[in-house]
Amino acid sequence: MTATAITTALSTFHISKPHSLTLTLTHLHFRTLLSHSLSSPSSHFITPWIQQHTHSPRHLHVTTAINSPTKKKPRSTKELTSEPRYSKAARRFYNENFKESSSQRLSKVLAAAGVASRRSCEELIFDGRVTVNGSVCNTPQTRVDPKKDMIYVNGNRLPKKLPPKVYLALNKPKGYICSAGESETKSVLSLFNDYMKSWDKRNPGQPKPRLFTVGRLDVATTGLIIVTNDGEFAQKISHPSSGLSKEYIATIDGPVHKRHLIAISEGTVVNGVRCIPDAVELLPQQPDKTRPRLRIVVHEGRNHEVRELVKSAGLQIYSLKRIRIGAFRLPPDLLLSKYIELKPPQLKALGWDEK
Repeated sequence: MTATAITTALSTFHISKPHSLTLTLTHLHFRTLLSHSLSSPSSHFITPWIQQHTHSPRHLHVTTAINSPTKKKPRSTKELTSEPRYSKAARRFYNENFKESSSQRLSKVLAAAGVASRRSCEELIFDGRVTVNGSVCNTPQTRVDPKKDMIYVNGNRLPKKLPPKVYLALNKPKGYICSAGESETKSVLSLFNDYMKSWDKRNPGQPKPRLFTVGRLDVATTGLIIVTNDGEFAQKISHPSSGLSKEYIATIDGPVHKRHLIAISEGTVVNGVRCIPDAVELLPQQPDKTRPRLRIVVHEGRNHEVRELVKSAGLQIYSLKRIRIGAFRLPPDLLLSKYIELKPPQLKALGWDEK
């Protein structure tokens, strides 16, 4: 190959892509070496080699930026996951007609509807007093949907729309029982007649709740009793596993000595189970109260437990009043037969976080 031909070939050779900077530098070095070889007549034609050059980090960064393809900006996560907003009426219509409602256990549905506590609802089911779609159901674990299934309890239809949860604290008077099944004696639920009569005015469009007491106080005991329509709530705070202590003030008919306090603190057997109180204390005598008073704290909550403890010590109770459940105390200004609606802080004091 002649020198003229090689020079002509090099003049026509060029790099089409401007971003191939490394190839351009190698090409220039190749031309320099070839021209030097051709300018020296005595020198033989030497095949040039491609020499690697070390470039600065800035040069490499620019080259990488030019060669890398442009990345598309990802779509916003909020833009992908956000749901269209609809009016309240449209959402309600969709939830009532199209949205799939998950079924629940029959006993849980009854308790949520305010029929009774979970345990009492299970007893109703076992007794055959509950029907589902016309058939008697004896299994509390049966899955039902109150919006689709026809559920009857003691012949009364369970409403499709459940009432809101109600939590009340009553200062129970003497002579009232904590049950709605007996007509010969006054029930504490009759003290809420005015509350139920004004329900529609205070809660328009909401079904009336079915109230029941959480636990019981005997007919002669006064003081704090919780009334609700939330079966889950009643089950939790009344079950011994909750560990909620209950405080009573027992007024004694007759003198109280140290041996009596020791006997009460040692406990007694109630319904085949030995019950020991958490605390027993003789309160200071007050000018307006001539009879001695005992403060007794228990956590078992068995039927007539406090009365049995005092009786086993050889004492006679003149009056008995419950003043505390858990961390919630009966308000001192709450008169007999009066009640208050419990707020979230008061429910928390009872060991319940409203959901």
